Amino acid sequence: IAANRDNEKGIDGIADNVRIMVLKAVPAGDERDKDIALAIRYAADNGAQIINASFGKYLSPHKKWVAAAIRYAAKKGVLIIHAAGNKGLNLDTVSHYPSNGDEDGIYPNMITVGALNTKLEVAPFSNYGSKVDIFASGEKVPVTISNNRYGQAQGSSISAAVVTGMAARMLSE
Repeated sequence: IAANRDNEKGIDGIADNVRIMVLKAVPAGDERDKDIALAIRYAADNGAQIINASFGKYLSPHKKWVAAAIRYAAKKGVLIIHAAGNKGLNLDTVSHYPSNGDEDGIYPNMITVGALNTKLEVAPFSNYGSKVDIFASGEKVPVTISNNRYGQAQGSSISAAVVTGMAARMLSE
């Protein structure tokens, strides 16, 4: 999203002049609705303008908590960029939370992102369907990794980061 663009090393980020608020909302294992909802509210209350959300699941016992947090963020003008998931499923026929919105309708502040392969086709692992708003690079994407190294990654989480960078760049302009 915001790697240094002027150092002639590694990779170039997408957006300049951004600050990253790092929140660990998913502990080891499956994410908990309570943790996701609290992280969204915390980010919205502490100045986040865009939330990059690389979480999601097919069963959500307390999905209303997450839905309320997303709508709370909307009232504060926060855009949420959400990864569509990596099971190759049609989200029109399979529930994936929070991608599909809730019984009160779609989320007005959420963009759900699927992954494209290197041929700019929908990657076979990417979830898809009318609930997916946009697709972005999601295969063999250059990324930073630990210990000052660089590598490649794939998945709709990477695609969501690409779109988050673009949204941040647009916002900064």
